[in-house]
Amino acid sequence: MSLPITNVRGARPFAPRISMFTARFWDGLAEGQFLTTKCTHCEKLTFPPKPICPYCWSSKVEWQSLLGRGRLYSRTTIHAAPKVFAAEAPYQVAIVDLEENLRIATRISGNVALDASVALTVLKYDDGCLFEARALIND
Repeated sequence: MSLPITNVRGARPFAPRISMFTARFWDGLAEGQFLTTKCTHCEKLTFPPKPICPYCWSSKVEWQSLLGRGRLYSRTTIHAAPKVFAAEAPYQVAIVDLEENLRIATRISGNVALDASVALTVLKYDDGCLFEARALIND
């Protein structure tokens, strides 16, 4: 399943750190795929993607596509932002429990109630992609 992609004019408000390892995540995101790593030894998912499993320390990980749907666990509004994000304040960040039993931190848009269904959306800027959660319509 592909995530919806929203085109956004202009540059990303911040450029993520992209390493040789995480480039696959960012390339997938540009295609509407939300990828992360799964340990082939203990079967646990991790996000952000990691070359070594933080649970069993195995280096045998594989890439897995996630649906990008879940429930809003927590959220807060940032008013006093760090310098790099000051121009964006206030903005919301959230903790989302994905259907694949993985908890992630992300930006969120809109007034979404706790425990509401949310879906990840790709924000495609002129210079690359980011993602955020939005309320899932037709819950």
